[in-house]
Amino acid sequence: MTGTENDLVLRRVLDAPRAAIWRCWTEPDLLKQWFCPKPWTVSDVRMELWPGGEFMTVMNGPNGERFENTGVFLEVLAGERLIFTDAFEPGWRPVGKPFMAACVTLSDIDGGGTQYDARAMHWTAEAKAEHEAMGFHTGWGIAADQLEALARTL
Repeated sequence: MTGTENDLVLRRVLDAPRAAIWRCWTEPDLLKQWFCPKPWTVSDVRMELWPGGEFMTVMNGPNGERFENTGVFLEVLAGERLIFTDAFEPGWRPVGKPFMAACVTLSDIDGGGTQYDARAMHWTAEAKAEHEAMGFHTGWGIAADQLEALARTL
């Protein structure tokens, strides 16, 4: 892949079936349970699983913080890949200052488990550095642990 200098990547093997991980990513009630590191929570999710369909989450912090993230799916390949971005709102309306596009790829591992690749692709080196300083590696890592734990219960 070319032009990856502004990407942040989390790559791991999750000890859960790919179908269960897919469900955790694509069913709003499940996504709410793992999508951000605790004590943060997700109170609202809207998702329309098709290119151009809405992907919206509201993340809530322990001190009353509230972050609404609205974007669209660019690609939905059932059971395998989700690509979404905040560069557009539903209806393909451009936003003023996009932050990133994300790609989540799932594949089976011989002997069980799922290869989980999550890539945050930023428009600029500054946006990448900002996301890294916000705790990308720790936060997305904790969320992946929560995702794995939930998927194992399904």
